[in-house]
Amino acid sequence: MADVMRIAIGQFSDPSEDILRFAAQLGVSGVVLNTPRLPGAVRWEAEDLVRLRQRVEAYGLRIESIENVPTHFYDRAMLGLEGAQEQIENYQATLRHVGAAGIPILGYHWMPNGVWRTEGAATRGGARVTAFDLAQADTAVRTHGGEFGADILWANYERFTDAVLPVAEASGVRMALHPDDPPVASLGGVARIMRSFEGFDRAMRTADSPNNGLNFCMGCWSEMGGGALAAMRHFLNRRRIFYVHFRDVQGAAPAFNECFLGEGNVDAAAAMRTLYDGGFTGFLIDDHVPGMIDDTPWGHRGRALATGQMQGLLMALQAEAAGGGATPDCGEECC
Repeated sequence: MADVMRIAIGQFSDPSEDILRFAAQLGVSGVVLNTPRLPGAVRWEAEDLVRLRQRVEAYGLRIESIENVPTHFYDRAMLGLEGAQEQIENYQATLRHVGAAGIPILGYHWMPNGVWRTEGAATRGGARVTAFDLAQADTAVRTHGGEFGADILWANYERFTDAVLPVAEASGVRMALHPDDPPVASLGGVARIMRSFEGFDRAMRTADSPNNGLNFCMGCWSEMGGGALAAMRHFLNRRRIFYVHFRDVQGAAPAFNECFLGEGNVDAAAAMRTLYDGGFTGFLIDDHVPGMIDDTPWGHRGRALATGQMQGLLMALQAEAAGGGATPDCGEECC
């Protein structure tokens, strides 16, 4: 299972019975837990991670990845503030514990002040989606009390990865870097350095390890204003894409809104084929989805639609590769 392209599901922190049963019913390979609620104010311990894995496995699923420790676990390391070294040491311990618990991937980002959105929007049929418009954002706020330019963020990225990647390698954990969302130059006085092809190319060259790769968020690459499939091919050829957020947007930074698959900037079928033909052996998840009528806060209906679309695209490619052709052999003369 781990060496074939597959569909998982994610964007939740509490692996409730409801969500895990739903995932099992959808037939996905496993789940991605987004900043799971675990004990520990500064790091995670192995025994808590083992219990988390066992809970997921009880439903016939696997933890494909944990996406992000709490930002306050390493925000000072990102910004180079007092306490950075202590945070790095705790992150190293967390990596060791993730590996000891048998969890293969730890996602991370380089956004000390997180994902930003402005007012939401409506898309097809009135479904609600998130949106961002730089003109509406409060750009005067200073989220960490000052200015932190790109040079500071890059220097701290190098210091951090120099320290943690050897531990990731020794622990058998791959680290998957997520883009800045939204991909604009700066927000809240903090530079956004993972917002372009050039930024990611530099990041992968700066921290050149087989255990450092990408959480390729197709939506964020779409927000960058073009070149999502070219970037996908580039990093796929270098075996640096560990998993994919298969979502899309309409428009591009500085103003965009999310949307249903197939209605955004990226040709979803072409993206799936790019991954499949490129020998991708990781997994894809839905990520953000439109809020459909009578949906739950997590978005069961929206996720069922997105997951089914992904599964259908992948099944069509697998059938094509197997020589199934476009017409089923039903045994009837009309076929």
